[in-house]
Amino acid sequence: MHKMSLPQSFISKKKLILSKLAVPTEEYDDLSPKGSVDEGIRELIDEINSFDGCCTTSSCAGRVSVFLEGKKSSDDFRSAVQDEAGIDGIPDVRAEKGAGFGGKGGGGRWLYVSHDRISVGELSRLEDEGTLCELLGMKINEGNITNSIPENKKRDVRHIHFKFEPMILHVLTASIDQAQKVLSAALQAGFRESGALNLISITSEPATPMVGIRCMGLTLESLVGVFHETIDQGVCVVDNGQLGTLMRISNERFEENRKRIARFRLLLKEAMNPMEKKKVGENGEDWEDSQARKARKRAEGLRRAQELKEAKERSEEIENQDSEELPPGTTAAPVDYSDIKT
Repeated sequence: MHKMSLPQSFISKKKLILSKLAVPTEEYDDLSPKGSVDEGIRELIDEINSFDGCCTTSSCAGRVSVFLEGKKSSDDFRSAVQDEAGIDGIPDVRAEKGAGFGGKGGGGRWLYVSHDRISVGELSRLEDEGTLCELLGMKINEGNITNSIPENKKRDVRHIHFKFEPMILHVLTASIDQAQKVLSAALQAGFRESGALNLISITSEPATPMVGIRCMGLTLESLVGVFHETIDQGVCVVDNGQLGTLMRISNERFEENRKRIARFRLLLKEAMNPMEKKKVGENGEDWEDSQARKARKRAEGLRRAQELKEAKERSEEIENQDSEELPPGTTAAPVDYSDIKT
């Protein structure tokens, strides 16, 4: 297979991006709250960048976050709209250090960010102690603190949002053909809101499409608190049980997100290396056709039947031995085969 010819603009951009990614993890910094490439997709990023016609430009493995809005104003609204547009019209990958609507430059900030599930034990402990809201950067609403907010200030109250977001990834490609491969793998893997832009070049060079990989179906968002100006503190407006429910749902979505990432990774490998194509099932496991499945099931059935037969023979031998040792006129108790798996 001949090596594809890459547009010079693509080569230059990829060289710059790879030089930044080559920096040691402890020295690397980007505009995300974490400041580095998420470990959960570091290998995926490296694989994508190893393909000649692909280069990642921004990414997030998926995360749970709690953020405080900035002060609302018309300027903030325009800023939020511009942020949503992002580079080349594709929404930016959470690159801001501010937070959502009203968040940029208006005092908005992250109260909690995690790219990993919280353990069941840790979550239960925090719920029992009643300190889950503190982990998420808020104060317990003791004595209904929120009721003390003056009526004339309620319109300007800054809200605190809880949000789960699945993986989002932007991949710059060297051609429409490469973009199609990336987009097809993403859609098949369950990232249904994925799309591509810059399909037509406005210069003499070939188009270098940008593919945005995302899935809005796994997104979860809820209002969980407000910012109290008097005490300069975010106050939780839901109880620990409700916060726990949100965290548990997020844990489930982290797992589904992980499965989709694994499937996307396999499908993209197949698309880029068709000679090594290997079908996979829904959750990323090896795929088998109906004949292979039938043969496997038959072999499993024969194996179980043989195990049952051998177990019965062993039981009969034991029963016979016991019968020989019993006093005249007595019989052995029947053998229970209910525990033998069939």
